[in-house]
Amino acid sequence: MVFLLIYLITLTGNFGMILLTRFTPQLQTPMYFFLTHLACVDIFYSTNVSPQMLVNFLSEKKKKKKNISYAGCLAQCFVFVTLLFTEYYMLGAMAYDRYMAICNPLHYKIRMSRFLCICLVTFPYFCGSMVGTMQVILTSCLSFCGSNTINHFYCADLPLLMLTCSDTYIKQTALFVSEGINLTGSLLIILISYVFIFITIMRIRSSKGQHKAFSTCGSHLTAVTMFYGSLTCMYLRPANNQSVEQGKIVSVICIFVNPMLNPFICSLRNNDVKQALRRIL
Repeated sequence: MVFLLIYLITLTGNFGMILLTRFTPQLQTPMYFFLTHLACVDIFYSTNVSPQMLVNFLSEKKKKKKNISYAGCLAQCFVFVTLLFTEYYMLGAMAYDRYMAICNPLHYKIRMSRFLCICLVTFPYFCGSMVGTMQVILTSCLSFCGSNTINHFYCADLPLLMLTCSDTYIKQTALFVSEGINLTGSLLIILISYVFIFITIMRIRSSKGQHKAFSTCGSHLTAVTMFYGSLTCMYLRPANNQSVEQGKIVSVICIFVNPMLNPFICSLRNNDVKQALRRIL
């Protein structure tokens, strides 16, 4: 019941954010354009795992086996990795948008054109799907000739590596390198953007203006800290029994808590969203 409630709140919050942005003219800005795509990613991210996990809970209660097909397992891995890396760069695109809004406010509307926004949104999806395809191809090349019981609540790379009887060096190296490069790359985009943002904010003489600028960035920084913190703990570790057990706890935060909180952190702290919501209600 707890996970069902979390899933329903996730769907309601993210779908609400998408619909609110779509039907409110005041929210037709690049910032909310990126937020709607982040909401889409969170919906699919949670839906990739939650329904199957809820079925498994019911199966456990009825003393039935909790099965997933080999193709279904690979599909779940692909969607998870794709959306994971998509969210990396989506948060990076949002950081760049905040940089342009605070550091170049007079040229913001011109530079953040519709075409540029579409390009900034397309790149995360493309990059995520490429990494997801590569990782699934490497996983499909592994042989599973022993136990077929996955020590996790969804098909994840590290638990699958514990089951294979093949040499996992290439797969583990590819996983570590792709995670490290993309994590570092997206984090650099965010950090460089915020260095310039903080320098600009410090130059603002009005304390009211500084507070307004900080509040604009605060929600995004909170989402970034939660997401990157949980992912670093999940992936930048070797595949062993201890890391898999710890990964279950981190996965709950990454897959269920973050997508549930993102629409509230990124949206409801914003006065424009509050006013639009009051108007509709």
